[in-house]
Amino acid sequence: MLASFLLSLREGLEAALIIGIVLGVLLKLKRTDLNKSVWSGAGIAVLASLLAALMLNLLGMEFEGRAEEIFEGVAMLLAASVLTWMIFWMHNSAGTLREELEEKTKGAIQEKGKKALFSLAFLAVFREGIELALFLLAVQQTASPFQTLTGAFLGLASAVVLGIFLFRSTRKLNLRSFFKVTNVLLIIFAAGMVGYGVHELNEAGIIPSVIDPLWDINHILSDKSQLGLVLKALTGYNGNPSLTEVIAYLTYLSAIATYVLTRPQKIWTSSPSPAA
Repeated sequence: MLASFLLSLREGLEAALIIGIVLGVLLKLKRTDLNKSVWSGAGIAVLASLLAALMLNLLGMEFEGRAEEIFEGVAMLLAASVLTWMIFWMHNSAGTLREELEEKTKGAIQEKGKKALFSLAFLAVFREGIELALFLLAVQQTASPFQTLTGAFLGLASAVVLGIFLFRSTRKLNLRSFFKVTNVLLIIFAAGMVGYGVHELNEAGIIPSVIDPLWDINHILSDKSQLGLVLKALTGYNGNPSLTEVIAYLTYLSAIATYVLTRPQKIWTSSPSPAA
């Protein structure tokens, strides 16, 4: 549940910040009459994301045996790739995002008004929604549907509350610590996805195991025990991994963590201006 909570919180907060920035610009320009277009775009994007998530789950249910292993392995690796891109994007580009969004919003008002604002809000939220749908599909391979959905609901609800607080606060708030901590946790989640994805492709015979298992400590901590399942959901823990699974996990974890932790982080800073 923690994995789906954190992923939903992160994605939801990014969407909330983007919508908040757009609404803040409209408030400054005294064009709150266009707020409806923004909310309409965001709302339809949420519905489209839910539909996409449903279709992904239905697609996964169609596969059995080797095909299911291939689907789960590819889904895990794809989710890890998207999650990595998201981490890099936030780490490298967030510092200029506010200015870019403000310029796009002003340009939208001048050029196409309602339609442009609708598209801006729709694309921003839909992108986050599609990413989250893919992440939750991957998380669901290591957690029950109930835990996954509960964590997602709580994460999105928390993102809405936090987003409102950030843009209605009279203080200047910095999100550096939040994104720094979540980046580290998401790197661990993504490494687990990579490891699990390679494991499934080992089972399907797509990627050779080389040595399987490399070790077996299930008699000490089984990956099917309550604690083992929690660790599997959070870190990709496997009590009897193959050599290629371990190599993939450690290579990803060390490379991405080194990049993120050794490069200066750019970050959003919320302004005192409230969102409508």
